[in-house]
Amino acid sequence: MRRAIVVLLFPFLALMACSRGSAPSQPAARERTLTVLGAASLTDAFQAIGRRFEARHDGVTIRFSFGPSDGLAQQLQQGAPADLFASASSKWMDAVAGDPGVGHRADFARNRLTVVVPTSNPAGITALADLAKPGVRLVLAAEGVPAGDYARDILDNAGISRAALANLVSNEIDVKGVLQKVAAGEADAGIVYVTDVTPDVRGQVTAIPIPDAVNVIATYPIAVVAGSRDPGLALRFERYVLGPGQSELRRAGFLPAA
Repeated sequence: MRRAIVVLLFPFLALMACSRGSAPSQPAARERTLTVLGAASLTDAFQAIGRRFEARHDGVTIRFSFGPSDGLAQQLQQGAPADLFASASSKWMDAVAGDPGVGHRADFARNRLTVVVPTSNPAGITALADLAKPGVRLVLAAEGVPAGDYARDILDNAGISRAALANLVSNEIDVKGVLQKVAAGEADAGIVYVTDVTPDVRGQVTAIPIPDAVNVIATYPIAVVAGSRDPGLALRFERYVLGPGQSELRRAGFLPAA
């Protein structure tokens, strides 16, 4: 009888020992995705911010769609699903605020513009005024695109708008298109944000500063879009951009919002 009891108890004791030695299983983090529409000039900085945010939030994926702010605003007005909108212009954030509507909104960065020329500089451009010289092939972002509107304001401020726009050979869909045309040597000059002149293109283009007296400072607002599928998480990302994400924006060359 004693032997039988020992045999019956052994499996039970072994099971107890195994249960004590194993760690309790943790529930898997719920998979969540945020869709962020951002101005093309934010591409590098926001991708870096997104990676850092994902690393701090298990199960969260940030899906970006970058492009011209006017085009992104129109997508939202046509019903494109998104959780946040980051614009290079208050004008297009104002448009979205009216339709489809936004929740919390805040300015998070500013930016300046610069003239860029190919490193070979075939037109011999050394200053903003040279964009008005006859024969210069100038490329700008299209009207309505913030970078295009800012560039035209700069030309107006400098009093060279008519002559410079007579040299315009291409209107690009966004500021990245301007940079690509100049880097490829398809234009003699363009106007882009200073943040667009990243290390990977510095061997292809040269930046020529625009005097502060005629330059334009672009303000970037961000907002949670009405109808966000996860407004709480969207607001958390917005606050991350306004907080820890500022270091990535400074590293990319953006100015503080205020």
